[in-house]
Amino acid sequence: MPNDSPDYQLRAIGFVRSSLVNLADAPMQGSEGAPDAWIELDAALAPGLLRLAAGDDLIILTWFHLAARDVLQLHPRDNTSLPLTGVFGTRSPDRPNPIGLHRVTIREIDGNRLKVGPLEAIEGTPVIDIKPVLDGTYDA
Repeated sequence: MPNDSPDYQLRAIGFVRSSLVNLADAPMQGSEGAPDAWIELDAALAPGLLRLAAGDDLIILTWFHLAARDVLQLHPRDNTSLPLTGVFGTRSPDRPNPIGLHRVTIREIDGNRLKVGPLEAIEGTPVIDIKPVLDGTYDA
């Protein structure tokens, strides 16, 4: 890869507000007992929530700001009985670009805030995008 590639930048569109405050307390996947949490968007981005409603399924993209970025191989789920695996074959948060992918359901919308769940991201995790789960009939 050339060293003169452009510098790409992301900005947080909001932050997770969760009862999970420590990485050690967070489940590895939302389906493993994660609580509901609020996503607090930048107020200027609230118009981007138009047509979303309670019950809709979303993909939330986060930036795992506490993750190690130099990990290329690991034992999946930190289980040393599993074979060493390249990071791109795992869902580990530790990776060169620590982007989290979370499928959630909207529980409630309050202005620029979405209550969603289950969400395993900890308090203060930056949110970088929100996308709908497509069911084949979505027309937007």
